[in-house]
Amino acid sequence: MLIPRTTIPNLIFPTLTHGEFDISKNAKSKFNVIVFYRGLHCPLCANYLTELSNLSAEFKKRDVSITILSSDSKDRTEQMASKINVNPDIAFGYDLKLSDAKKWGLYISEGRGKTSIGIEEPAKFSEPGVFIIKADQTLYYGNTQTMPFARPLFKDLLGAIDFAIAKDYP
Repeated sequence: MLIPRTTIPNLIFPTLTHGEFDISKNAKSKFNVIVFYRGLHCPLCANYLTELSNLSAEFKKRDVSITILSSDSKDRTEQMASKINVNPDIAFGYDLKLSDAKKWGLYISEGRGKTSIGIEEPAKFSEPGVFIIKADQTLYYGNTQTMPFARPLFKDLLGAIDFAIAKDYP
């Protein structure tokens, strides 16, 4: 379990357009939002990530970087990036190791065949998680889920970030 104000586990993974991403070197904004998603097979993830991509300029105004990551392959990640029309400012990662997902406290699920949109689930994949990391690599906020439903809203996270910045909220 990750604990607020403690150093997060490092993550190194490939991205579609930002090269290899090493969170200890690349996540240096005031805040860094890390969004773990289930994969291409998840229609709720596509809607959720579309909302995030559409709000990415608002996060950037606040010096907040965004990283999206799943255990999907590069090909499946490219398909998801195209589906959601991902903003090029977002580091869109793939090949998350499930051992790393566990270090972040993410739940691991087993695939059950094709989803409602006809895409095969991977044999194993991580469930969603949203984390806000400070520039010093400590956890500010964390949310993990056992299911794809009822995720935190990105507009609400923007409001929380505004409050945290304005009030220097610990």
